[in-house]
Amino acid sequence: MYYNYGYGYGGGGWYTLWIILMVGCFVFAAWAQISVTSNFKKYSRVMTKRGLTGAQAAQAVLRANGVTGVQFTRISGNLTDHFNPRTNVIGLSGSVYDVSSVAAVGVAAHEAGHAVQYAKGYVPIRLRNAIIPLCNFGSSLAWPMLLIGLVMSSTYVMGIGVAMYALATLFQLVTLPVEINASRRALKALEQEGLLMADELPMARKTLFAAAMTYVAALATSLVQLLRLVMIYLSNGGGRRRD
Repeated sequence: MYYNYGYGYGGGGWYTLWIILMVGCFVFAAWAQISVTSNFKKYSRVMTKRGLTGAQAAQAVLRANGVTGVQFTRISGNLTDHFNPRTNVIGLSGSVYDVSSVAAVGVAAHEAGHAVQYAKGYVPIRLRNAIIPLCNFGSSLAWPMLLIGLVMSSTYVMGIGVAMYALATLFQLVTLPVEINASRRALKALEQEGLLMADELPMARKTLFAAAMTYVAALATSLVQLLRLVMIYLSNGGGRRRD
């Protein structure tokens, strides 16, 4: 039995294009990760003139937006900072929680921005939270379903696999504006409340911009992988009219 894994769909040109796109995504993702690490390290050495720690800055961002009831906890790791909407807790790493650097303040304010999003009913973040279980389920079964479909010569099963991976891509698509919006809220509060001086704001902006690029890279990689799955599906007869 012969299985076409997509190399013959319209010739090998599309597969060559996919390889080029995938390499581009890999390079972009590597650059983004290096950029966020280097910027955080660089601006972690720049202490804020006001002397606010990351935790204090995050609390100030919440107060500026009228958000109460959010708890803070110190967590292990580096750049592991996050907001947990289920417990309403902001977890800040040791390099952020009680550190008075520009990078720490920027990262902590970003996480506070997520808490503000939930408190204000920001639709994209609620949508992301709602689809997480479905997206996790889809991403874990996408490739197995596609392979089962290939073995069974079933375009129907393959189509289910492609649809499941599309759910994972949807999660990346929804996540990007959520992260960008959280950074915008953070930077706006840092400026309006005077938490960072005029010469410090560009440093925080660079740190958060670098972090945002990692989400752009994740979305791009997911889209290119989805393209591959779609082409494999089409190469094996998916989407063709059956008489």
